[in-house]
Amino acid sequence: MIAIWRRELQGYFYTPVAYVYLFVFLLISSILFSLQILSQRSGDLLTFLGQMSYLWMLLSPILTMRLFAEEKQKQTDRLLYSSPVPLSGIVLGKFLSALSVMLLTVLLTLVYVGIVAMYGTVYPGEILTGYLGFVLQGTAFLAIDLYMSSRASNLVTAALYAFAANFVLWMLDMLSSAAPARLSRVLDFISLYTRNEPFLMGQLSFASVIFDLAVTVLFVLMTMLGMDRNRRRGG
Repeated sequence: MIAIWRRELQGYFYTPVAYVYLFVFLLISSILFSLQILSQRSGDLLTFLGQMSYLWMLLSPILTMRLFAEEKQKQTDRLLYSSPVPLSGIVLGKFLSALSVMLLTVLLTLVYVGIVAMYGTVYPGEILTGYLGFVLQGTAFLAIDLYMSSRASNLVTAALYAFAANFVLWMLDMLSSAAPARLSRVLDFISLYTRNEPFLMGQLSFASVIFDLAVTVLFVLMTMLGMDRNRRRGG
């Protein structure tokens, strides 16, 4: 697993993928920070994190689209199936490489916290709670988009599948307010955005932590099962 993680992580930085992801994420987040925090002279970093969380929907496919779809496109996926590394190690190694780039990006956004701390008051407990929800939500999106990559045959299709899945999740969250009460409760229960709301109020929600982790584990396991089926069919 470590060898797969190292190889994939190097692949991100030997190609433009990681640099494009970092640049676009930090560019958009900097614009949001300027408009929402600097121009308003506000210290509301939790609301700012809530706005940034929509970047997972837009940018996670950039990190995941190459992980399996590129193997199929280059016809190197059969080498994976014959590798001495178990399928679980392959999937986890690839997932952790994408997660590593994501966490690096999150660390860089702490610059915004530092700027606010220079001119105002920052409450560490609230910020840590907000960032916990931010990271867990991003991790769940990575797992979903990883699965979409494993079902695609090329990079473009992988990106489209992931964007479509993320868009559906966003639309379901938007529709929950207009849905009948019973359906609305169901949509709120499965919404990655609604689950993030307690963190954005500085509240540590164990239910939301468990939900985000469950979504992550579920889609990583689904990716493993899908790869196992492909191996049994001979790729």
